[in-house]
Amino acid sequence: MKLGRLVTAMVTPFDGKGEIDYHDVTKLVNHLIANGTEALVVAGTTGESPTLSKEEKISLFKHTVKVVNGRIPVIAGTGTSDTRASIALTRAAEDVGVDGIMLVTPYYSKPSQEGMYQHFQAIADSTDLPIMLYNVPGRTAVSLTPETIIRLSHIPNIQAVKEASGDADAASFIIENAQEGFKLYGGDDSLTLPLMSVGSSGIVSVASHIIGKSMLQMMQNFAQGHVQLAAKQHRETLPIMKAMFMAPSPTPVKEALEMQGIISGNVRLPMIRLNEEENQYLYRILQPSATFFVS
Repeated sequence: MKLGRLVTAMVTPFDGKGEIDYHDVTKLVNHLIANGTEALVVAGTTGESPTLSKEEKISLFKHTVKVVNGRIPVIAGTGTSDTRASIALTRAAEDVGVDGIMLVTPYYSKPSQEGMYQHFQAIADSTDLPIMLYNVPGRTAVSLTPETIIRLSHIPNIQAVKEASGDADAASFIIENAQEGFKLYGGDDSLTLPLMSVGSSGIVSVASHIIGKSMLQMMQNFAQGHVQLAAKQHRETLPIMKAMFMAPSPTPVKEALEMQGIISGNVRLPMIRLNEEENQYLYRILQPSATFFVS
């Protein structure tokens, strides 16, 4: 599964009634591709997956695959805390033509490392699709250890991990010891360049909705040996990266997209929109970097 360096964890656009706005999905997909995104994750955390029904997820996968039309890989978020449900959703995603799946660590139930290994192994055994693991302990209350990720890397179709623990030491250990060809992607925008410095393959990004071209250029400059320039670009884009998490994600990035005129900022409860003060702060952060607003 060739994902490139810049993978966007795509938001799910909603209309004023809280239903998926497929017209806006189309606009957003084309906007992201035009602005540097090299692969899409659909119905992940940033896509408000906990609020999407199984039927909505399958419909969203199908629509996105159709709009993308082979231009970039589409990765479906099919992981849940229920192994059997994850297998069923994975098979449905495979049927509509996605290119890979992302599997988040099982949330709420807090399984052991062996339990998580068997969970991911069972899903991998049920599909031929390439798999990206997703380790995000801040949201799931459980964390895959580096040793478990390395063990999982030996399952042929488990080919990557989105490592969002914020632990650069763990990332380094995984990169050094995982099966040859296994890729680690960062899950925190602000750590994109630091993790690339220890060998990560790129980023599964939220900020790329807004500054995709700048982030891709930064990573390309680093890969080409222009380290000082990449570091300067990192420092320049850091305020926007941080602003995308000034409130529970994906609320800030959706508000920023509305300011751009791409989609509405609507979210589903229990997420709520930014208040007036927060909106003004976000607007001020974005204004000095208006050149990043490329539609």
